[in-house]
Amino acid sequence: MRDKIFWIDLEPAIGAEMKKTRPCLVISPDEMNNSLKTVMIAPITKNERDIPTRVKILANKSSKLKENSFVALDQIKTIDKTRIGDLIGKISPTESQEISDVLVEMFQK
Repeated sequence: MRDKIFWIDLEPAIGAEMKKTRPCLVISPDEMNNSLKTVMIAPITKNERDIPTRVKILANKSSKLKENSFVALDQIKTIDKTRIGDLIGKISPTESQEISDVLVEMFQK
């Protein structure tokens, strides 16, 4: 499940939280995903912002996104698995490593 992109309904959202049903990337490790009823996700947006917690992912056959997008690691949340909708696609190993590197940087400070 990790590194896969799913449709997820993020409502209800409050304030600056990303809203609506949108593509989201599962970032929690499969060891957790296989034993818990929740997963950690990061929403995906088409809007580019010049902040280091937004990681670009490419629109291609693997991701199945319609256009290049950005994983918003500054908007990580834990959701119940019942919120998970249809599978869209998955990210590349290179994109996965870049996301892991940013997460390490975020939480080491």
